[in-house]
Amino acid sequence: MSYLKGLKDGSPIGLGYFAVSFSFGIAGSKIFSWPLVTLISMTNLTSTGQFAGLQIMADAAGTFIEMALATFFINLRYSLMAISLSQKVSSDFGTVKRLLLATGITDEIFAVAMSQKRVTPIYFFGLSTLPYIGWSLGTMVGAICGEILPAMVTNALGVALYGMFVAIVVPQMKVHGPTVFAVVIAVALSCAFKFFPPLSGVSVGFAIIICALVASFIAAWLFPMQNVNADDEVAK
Repeated sequence: MSYLKGLKDGSPIGLGYFAVSFSFGIAGSKIFSWPLVTLISMTNLTSTGQFAGLQIMADAAGTFIEMALATFFINLRYSLMAISLSQKVSSDFGTVKRLLLATGITDEIFAVAMSQKRVTPIYFFGLSTLPYIGWSLGTMVGAICGEILPAMVTNALGVALYGMFVAIVVPQMKVHGPTVFAVVIAVALSCAFKFFPPLSGVSVGFAIIICALVASFIAAWLFPMQNVNADDEVAK
């Protein structure tokens, strides 16, 4: 598996990341200068985690602990992806290479990598290159536009952020009932933290953490995943 093949397979992801990160750049430009916003994306590759962190930074009461916990729980799924992907990597994918390339594990990159029979370091590096460039470049362009365009235009472009979350969540809700249940719980809790006086004093960071954990726990408790092996035994 060559670098060029990875580059080719990652090109559609890179184009998609450019569009999404443009919205992040627009949002980030309201808080930081464009070089700092771009640096955030260059040192991270996680859309939801970055947006959550940005929201906490925008809240004057947000703390580093809240930001760390929120991004930890939001990005925890990448650890599970890494464990699954480790079963497909080639023998020359040593510890150092895994540590260096681990930042490139995202939902889309993981999906493409898992579709391969075997994943080599050079292929995964190629697969991650354009998504990383697209994410960083899109952020930079969005942040620069956020500084020079009129507020009316940047506010309109910021709507794309909500469109991104709708595009991520709605398709899954259509085919998976428990996801609908989890989303409804999260939305209800979020509204409670916003409008219910006893909870409205909770900072944005901890509100995000609590909503995510409670919704996930209740959905997992009420709709547990069945053991695949057990199902196979029953079928036999």
